[in-house]
Amino acid sequence: MKRTNYPLILAVAALTAAMTAGAASSEEFSIDLGVDLYSRYIWRGIDFGDAPSIQPALSFSYSGLEIGVWGAYPISNQESAFDEIDFWLGYSYGFSNGSSLGAVATSYYIPSAGIGLFDFNDYDAVDGNGDPDPGAHTVEIGLSYTGPESFPLTFSGYVFVHNDAGNNTYFEISYPFTAGNTDLSVFCGAAGGSSKNPDIYGTEDFSVINAGVSAERGLRMTDSFTLPLSVAFTVNPEAEIAYLVVGVKF
Repeated sequence: MKRTNYPLILAVAALTAAMTAGAASSEEFSIDLGVDLYSRYIWRGIDFGDAPSIQPALSFSYSGLEIGVWGAYPISNQESAFDEIDFWLGYSYGFSNGSSLGAVATSYYIPSAGIGLFDFNDYDAVDGNGDPDPGAHTVEIGLSYTGPESFPLTFSGYVFVHNDAGNNTYFEISYPFTAGNTDLSVFCGAAGGSSKNPDIYGTEDFSVINAGVSAERGLRMTDSFTLPLSVAFTVNPEAEIAYLVVGVKF
C-alpha cells in the first residue's frame, strides 16, 4: 500500500512559492550552496560510514521560510558505505528581544538502500506476498528555541513521525561562545529510547548519546581567502565511544 509523504509534497510546493515570490522581491529571497568535507560523518553521536565524508548542500530561503537538500557521500570503497540525501522544510521566527523559534520537517533518504525515491510506504507496509515493504523516506519533525544574544542557549527536540515503528525522539541543548578568535559550542543530546525500534539511536531507554564541544576558526590561505576550519570532540556515553572530527567548509 502506497502512502503519501505530505512533508515532502509540502516542501516542493513551498519551493515553488518561494521562487515565485523571490522573483518579485529579490532582497528577501536568497540561495545558499556549499560543500563540507569531514574526516567522519557523525550524527547525534553515531558514526555513519566509518570514512571521510563529502557533504554538499543547496537551500532556498524567503522571509523565514527555508527549503533545502543536503547529502553525505563517503570517500570509501567499502561495501558497507552508504550515501544519504535529506530534504527539509523549515521556518524560523525572530522575536524583538533577539530570540528565535524554529520548526523543521526533514525527510531522510538513503539511495544506496535500493528503494525507489518515490516509494513513500510506512514501516508497516507489506508487499503482495505479505513481506515487509517499508518506503524510502523516514520523516522527522522538530522544534527549537534560541535565547537572545545575551544568552543564546538553544533547546531543540525531534521526533520521527513516518517510517519508524518506535517514533524515536531526540533532545539537545547547546550554548555557543567565543574565545579569542575561535567560535566554540558545547552541546549535550539525549535519545528518548524505544523498545520497538532501538536501532536508530542504539538504546531502548532515555540515554545521553551526544555530548561534547566544537570549535570553528578561519584558516587564512591567502590575502583574500580564508578557509573555515572546524574540530569537534564528541562522546557517546551510551555506546562508550568518542570521536574527534575535523572538517573544512567551501
